[in-house]
Amino acid sequence: MIGVIDYGAGNLLSVVNALNYLKVEHRLIKKPADFKGVKKIILPGVGAFGYAIEQLHKKRLFEKVYEWIMLNKPYLGICLGMQLLFERSEEAPGIKGLGVFDGAVKKFARCKVPQIGWNRVEIVRPCPLVHQSDNHLFYYFLHSYYVYGVLEELIVGIAEYNVSYPAIINKGNIYAVQFHPEKSGKEGLKLLKNWVARC
Repeated sequence: MIGVIDYGAGNLLSVVNALNYLKVEHRLIKKPADFKGVKKIILPGVGAFGYAIEQLHKKRLFEKVYEWIMLNKPYLGICLGMQLLFERSEEAPGIKGLGVFDGAVKKFARCKVPQIGWNRVEIVRPCPLVHQSDNHLFYYFLHSYYVYGVLEELIVGIAEYNVSYPAIINKGNIYAVQFHPEKSGKEGLKLLKNWVARC
């Protein structure tokens, strides 16, 4: 059973539709009790860093998600769900993220924001989500902020948008992507299928 975290500000419908297409058993997690029986979680995200953290606290999901990750249970963060893993964001000064990894979130400078559309991801180290030889993969991005100051050992894939930034990260059973696999056609569905089956 896969749990999709519903904190009231995510791209839930597209993620749920993708899981339905892949015939993957799942449920929405709206409260702590919903974690019962769940083996993996997805934290999707479209919206603001500060609002997402506020809602996770309000619904008493922040600590549950943090504990889940600290126990190295399977996790997939999508877009904002990746950024929330870090300590802080320029988007929400003074608001602490999950702080699972060192690093922060910064707004793109000297280029149009948000970045909307397809972008290439270069795979820089092996990972069950993707093959390292697949260096011509394009995924759909929609974001104005990116993570920086990330330990090199976490980075699986990088993208370019006036600056190089992590597009896929992984440590243990914790995976996160800056793009939207559920909106990235065949390759995005393949990545989700790999996560479900192999991660």
